[in-house]
Amino acid sequence: MNGAESLVNTLVGQGVDICFANPGTSEMHFLAALGNNERMRSVLCLFEGVCTGAADGWYRMKDTPASTLLHLGPGLANGLANIHNAKRASSGMVNIVGEHSASHLKYDPPLTSDIEGLARPLSHWVRRADAADTIAWDTANAVAHASEHPGKIATLILPGDTSWQQAGSAVLPVRARAARKTPSFARVEHVARVLRSGEPTLIILANKATRGVALERAGRIAAATGARLGSQFFTARIERGAGRTPIERIPYAVPQAMAFLEAFRHIVTVETAEPVAFFAYPDKPSLLKAEGTLVHPLVEADEDSALAFEMLLEALGATGTAPRRQERIETPAPSGALNPLSIAHALAAALPENAILVDESLTTGRESMGHTMGALPHDLINNMGGSIGYATPVATGAALACPDRRVFCMVGDGSAMYTIQSLWTQAREQLDVTTIIFANNSYAILKAEYANMGAGSPGARALSMIDIDQPCIDWQAMARSMGVPSVAVDTAEDFHKAMVDSTRERGPKLIVVRL
Repeated sequence: MNGAESLVNTLVGQGVDICFANPGTSEMHFLAALGNNERMRSVLCLFEGVCTGAADGWYRMKDTPASTLLHLGPGLANGLANIHNAKRASSGMVNIVGEHSASHLKYDPPLTSDIEGLARPLSHWVRRADAADTIAWDTANAVAHASEHPGKIATLILPGDTSWQQAGSAVLPVRARAARKTPSFARVEHVARVLRSGEPTLIILANKATRGVALERAGRIAAATGARLGSQFFTARIERGAGRTPIERIPYAVPQAMAFLEAFRHIVTVETAEPVAFFAYPDKPSLLKAEGTLVHPLVEADEDSALAFEMLLEALGATGTAPRRQERIETPAPSGALNPLSIAHALAAALPENAILVDESLTTGRESMGHTMGALPHDLINNMGGSIGYATPVATGAALACPDRRVFCMVGDGSAMYTIQSLWTQAREQLDVTTIIFANNSYAILKAEYANMGAGSPGARALSMIDIDQPCIDWQAMARSMGVPSVAVDTAEDFHKAMVDSTRERGPKLIVVRL
């Protein structure tokens, strides 16, 4: 068994059984090992940012890390934007980065780079596998770090000679199940006193607190105390829709966010921090809470939010309280012109039960979340890191993680161009992904931000830098070239019909929404 085979065997043995790969010459032995191991699923991606984004989507739905295969330093660099997004979403990931053999590096070949230097700012754990005999140990440690709570980014650098040399008997570290820490009892008691005060309180949920038992218990606390439940504008994954505990979304724009938060005397944070503006704006604050509002951490990022809510219910004497639940709202299919409201109504009417909704719609879909609260139960995934080009890769990974669920991916045309290669992987793997591209032929969000920043009225030359209509992108031709059927729509009724139709057959679909 060579080092590459030892690495793949260890990955699979530690529960990492999928690899999103974009291999190069240095990784041929690793590629052979992937192909020869029937327990490992290898998924080819045509750009490294698709690899890392898909691994992020896999983790968000499975809560277990995937692996990626990236080609040397430049390949890692291509994947860093979506590693950044994954890190901000607390997603676990094991990146295998190929490297020249030690004997070749001394000649400074063209692809030589400081891979550790590239990896370290966005990785929680970085190691170079220096010997085939220790590669199993290194790999097991990488998986252990990636599997912690919150999830971590682990990067293992694989030199070519380590990959092809023979490995000895594998000795692995004993891997204890990653346990979440117990929240502080003093913090729980303090928050219980805040809630008993009756003063207006917002509990902000994030990460694991926005789903499962933790969310249901948060709904019971809200019902017992009158506190409101909220989330940051972007959240890694929320279980929402009819029958689930509803969470209000703090607005993105600073004035609206400040107006929303002004009503609260107390903010309780769960696996997150207090709300902060996404960018700095002239004459606007970075912290969004009102003056005098008190912030009370309840659950830190590495703690167990479900346990914290159980402790809080006991402290409040409210263990028997039924949770708040969202009522089903039957939204009729809209007709007429396409605008943010009709798009939101079409989405609410068309979402099938148990769908996964990946949102990078920015301007066009900003109203959608408020109007889909009462839709059929579904999961919502947002971009936590703000680096665009995340949605189509994340949707790809989510579809592989949950092959029995339809994934809807909403993305603006500017963002879609970053990682449109995802469509090819979706077609190759025949994934049930409906990609919705909102084609307004511009970076529309930047037009709004131009005004928000107080940069004055943009002239023609400035506008030309945020318009993408000369030439217009032919999305249907692009989808066709990658094997994905497509349709273009101009009205709300056609948009609704296209979404419903996309769920009737297996495989990927593309809907171009002409705005």
